[in-house]
Amino acid sequence: MSRVVLSCLALLLPLTAAPAASASAPPPPPHGPGTCAKGGTLFCEDFQSLPIGGAASLRWGVDTKHGTLTVEHAERGQKVLHVHTEGNGRAFLKVDDFAPPGNGFYGRLRLRVKAFPTAPDWAHYTLVEATGAGPEIVRPLGGQYVPTLRTDLWGVGADGGPTGDWTNWRESAPSQAGAWQCVEWRMDPADNAISLWFDGVPKPDLTVSTRAHGGNDVDFVFPRFDTVKIGWQLYQPNPSPAAYDLWVDDIALSTRRVGCA
Repeated sequence: MSRVVLSCLALLLPLTAAPAASASAPPPPPHGPGTCAKGGTLFCEDFQSLPIGGAASLRWGVDTKHGTLTVEHAERGQKVLHVHTEGNGRAFLKVDDFAPPGNGFYGRLRLRVKAFPTAPDWAHYTLVEATGAGPEIVRPLGGQYVPTLRTDLWGVGADGGPTGDWTNWRESAPSQAGAWQCVEWRMDPADNAISLWFDGVPKPDLTVSTRAHGGNDVDFVFPRFDTVKIGWQLYQPNPSPAAYDLWVDDIALSTRRVGCA
């Protein structure tokens, strides 16, 4: 083999033999489409203008018990919201004085959940909750650990109203840990319908409406929305794992679909 070829191989080998990135390091969140800079939303937060540390803003509040909200650096210069809870605690960013025209709106966020519960059976978690004047506590994004399938599944849910406490989970929508996802939802007052998309793909199996939901055999009716909370809450004591971490970015609430591009 010629010295020229050997020299070329010597240059190439360090590149091909470079160590892979640590599997435990969280992947960076995808860059958002600059939604907050463009305007046109009812509420928007990408955390870029906030200082590192305990999360606080004049535009939104916090709701925590055995939990914390922290703004952290992510890769590529981005900032994200780190949600941490212990046991069956809660930690939410809270959008108050929310008044969507006609009581309908779209939501979009990017999230990465470190791990979902594996105990107790039927452990129930909420990531987005919408409330207002009316008895139903509406949960457009949540889920449940289903012991008969030994997996966690996304589901739309509600509590506190005539329909009772329910989570309309589906086997076609497993809750995915360890990866960034873009989640969108629509609250359509025409039929009290909630629809979801994951990474731009619709999940019609998760849709609920006035008569098609997972609760008691009565109408499911939206309250007059005035508050939206985004974060994490687990309702059962002594869960496994004992603590929960998720990262949230690019939150938008709008009268039209924002999208994930």
